[in-house]
Order: sequence, then C-alpha cells, then structure tokens
Amino acid sequence: MVIYNVTSNMDARIAPEWLEWIRDHIAQVLGTGLFMDARLTEVLVEEQDGSKTYSIQYKAKSREALTTYYNTHAEQLRKDAQLKFGESVLSFRTELDVIDEYMVHGNLN
Repeated sequence: MVIYNVTSNMDARIAPEWLEWIRDHIAQVLGTGLFMDARLTEVLVEEQDGSKTYSIQYKAKSREALTTYYNTHAEQLRKDAQLKFGESVLSFRTELDVIDEYMVHGNLN
C-alpha cells in the first residue's frame, strides 16, 4: 500500500480559507476512485514566522492507482490550487510505502 502525502505551509492568516478549500479538494481527489481514504492533519511544530503547516495523507489503492492519478488527475488539481492560492501556499509531495499497520489489538496485516 502507498500513501501519497501532501504537506502544505502557509501564512496563518490564510489557513482558515485554505482549510475550507482543502476539504472540497480532498473530496475531489477521493472522487477519482483511486484512493481508499484521506487524513487531514496539522503539523504540530511552532514555526518561528507564525506560519501553519498541514499534511494530507491519501491512501492509494495500489502503486498503479497512484500512477494513474498522476497521469490523469494530478496536473489539473494542482493547477486549481495554484489559481486559488498562488505562491501563498507552498506544498511538497512524498510517497510512503506502508510496511506494517498496527492497532491496539495487534497487526492489521
């Protein structure tokens, strides 16, 4: 399983507007049918410049599903973000390969 992680940093003053927008954006990404779920988190680090950082973790159905997302949806969805926020939001993306998942009652695998 692969997690597609998008980390975004912005001035704290635009964070409320971005949070409202990102919830719709997440729904659009999930609407592609290529991801199982998503998790929106705030990075708990105190930035010296007062900015806010958030992470969205999308759980891809497979590596192939993520590749399909890149090839058919990612460019337009990234353009939407660029048009809305320009350089006010800086984002970077990482891919994470899930090795194991654990719950209080044991391994999920």
